[in-house]
Order: sequence, then C-alpha cells, then structure tokens
Amino acid sequence: MRPFFQVAPLLALLALAACQTVQGAGRDMQSAGQAISRESQKAQADM
Repeated sequence: MRPFFQVAPLLALLALAACQTVQGAGRDMQSAGQAISRESQKAQADM
C-alpha cells in the first residue's frame, strides 16, 4: 500500500493536466465550429 501513496500525488497531477488539456482542446474545437458557422452564414447570405 505504501508505494501507492508515493505515486498518488504524481497520478493526481497527471489527471489534472489531462483535464486542462481536454478542456483546451474543447475550446479549440468550439472556436473552429464557430468559425465554420460564420463562414457558412456569409456564404448563404451571398447567394
């Protein structure tokens, strides 16, 4: 059980970093989706 307690802080930091990475990727995907939506609306307006 002792080795687990030695590794637990490292695992917690990795989990936190992974959450931040996923959150950032989600924001990037959201921004890309919004850009595509804006461009498609412009294209429809020009038709």
